[in-house]
Amino acid sequence: MHKNLKTTNIILYCKEWAKTVRFYRDQLQLSVNFSTDWFVEFRLNAISRLSIADEKRSSIKSCGGQGVTVALEVEDIEATRGCMETIGLKPTVIEKHPWDAKVFHLFDPEGHRLEIWQSIL
Repeated sequence: MHKNLKTTNIILYCKEWAKTVRFYRDQLQLSVNFSTDWFVEFRLNAISRLSIADEKRSSIKSCGGQGVTVALEVEDIEATRGCMETIGLKPTVIEKHPWDAKVFHLFDPEGHRLEIWQSIL
């Protein structure tokens, strides 16, 4: 299958759909790839997507952020965290992670944990 894989997409089903869309679109400034009145697909990079779906319009319900971590690798963790603070988000402090990485976390309005990390190798 991996040889035929063209893109990846994580879909988060949300109760707080509009607020969560604004978080990813307006605060994190992710580019909208596709949008309807209940589903928004954001482009993370050339092959990765993150979508926000309104649970009221789908057969899958929100998990309330429980058991979900969206891990995003960045090139400059200090600059990324500084930007998050500047726009009013509340990232955790940067910590060293056991797998030779620096990491901080923040949460979207639905409670999904975003793990922002950078390798220190």
